[in-house]
Amino acid sequence: LVEGNKYDSSVAAAVVVHKLDMHLPLYRQTDIFGSSGWTPSRSTLQNLLEQVDFALLGLVLFMTKLVQKDSAVGLDESSCRMLMPKETPEAKPGDLKTKRLIEKIQEAKAKGEDSILGKMWAYRGLDRAPYNIFDFRISRHRDGPDDFFRDSQCIVQGDCFSGNTSVVLHNSERLQFAACWAHARRTVYEVSKENSYREKLLDMIQGLYDVNAREHGMGVEARTEHRQKYALPLLEVIKKYIDSLTEAEILPKSDMAGALGYIRNHWDALTVYASNGQIPIDNNRVEQLMRQVALGRKNWLFVGNVESGERVARLMSVVSSAKRHNLDVWKYLKDVLDRVLAGETDYSKLMPDVWKKEHPEAVRVYREEESRYKADRK
Repeated sequence: LVEGNKYDSSVAAAVVVHKLDMHLPLYRQTDIFGSSGWTPSRSTLQNLLEQVDFALLGLVLFMTKLVQKDSAVGLDESSCRMLMPKETPEAKPGDLKTKRLIEKIQEAKAKGEDSILGKMWAYRGLDRAPYNIFDFRISRHRDGPDDFFRDSQCIVQGDCFSGNTSVVLHNSERLQFAACWAHARRTVYEVSKENSYREKLLDMIQGLYDVNAREHGMGVEARTEHRQKYALPLLEVIKKYIDSLTEAEILPKSDMAGALGYIRNHWDALTVYASNGQIPIDNNRVEQLMRQVALGRKNWLFVGNVESGERVARLMSVVSSAKRHNLDVWKYLKDVLDRVLAGETDYSKLMPDVWKKEHPEAVRVYREEESRYKADRK
């Protein structure tokens, strides 16, 4: 992995897992390794991370293309702070990434800040490509999703933030937007409890989630049929109810009016899932990926530069996709590194779901049991 072959892939896999699965910054890892008699410098650990990233570039690119070709993809984003570059780069014609970086540098300097607030986007394949892809961007502009979905033809699910919806509207001949019922429910939940219409609407939305809970274990066609039979009638009741509420009952500038406006404005997108078993009722699984970003942000605080942010995103993609399939991430990473370094280029065999079938001993069975118990309780 490193010139001179001083360190085994097992060490490199441990460094990656500690940083991006256990969320331990490199200086803490030095202490952990030190307790076993090895005291690597931070630069040594950083070098190992960079070499793993380089070795797995092809794998991450292959995984990304599979998600881009999926028929349904969820997306979300979270902030990720980056240190201020020492020098402002030169803008080049057509280089939108550098242009955004220059804008953010100028914006931060104007505020007297010594760092830049970037964004980590997450994309979750919802149908044929069960992988998680992270993408570091320097701004919240739609450039990230626009690039990711450039050649995609799929349903995109996310919250109704304008950056998400504008990407889909901008490419409406290829993309369809599916909204998230968790966000719609949240707007109603945040209405004052004294509002007499709040509880009734929340109960109706809970009915949709009760239908959804009974879908566990069903295939796409069975889920679609189940929703047509049970969810669609409930959706019709909800629509009829919110349309029946007049301005005399709901003051136009009240919180409840805002919640109803949100549901009315995004009704078509909110009902997409009812006719397509590929789409979940909400975007919660993608939002949960943001916890991985938030935990990292809390521990390693920031990324040093754009290249570092992009490297973290690529390695997070591999780690998170392995976790999604309840794999022992260290075992998966070590085996994949060994095979890639030995010259294997058939990345389809190294995808976490495929690798899992060949390595049942690396499955965290207790995690799968936890998920099953949770679904059964619902």
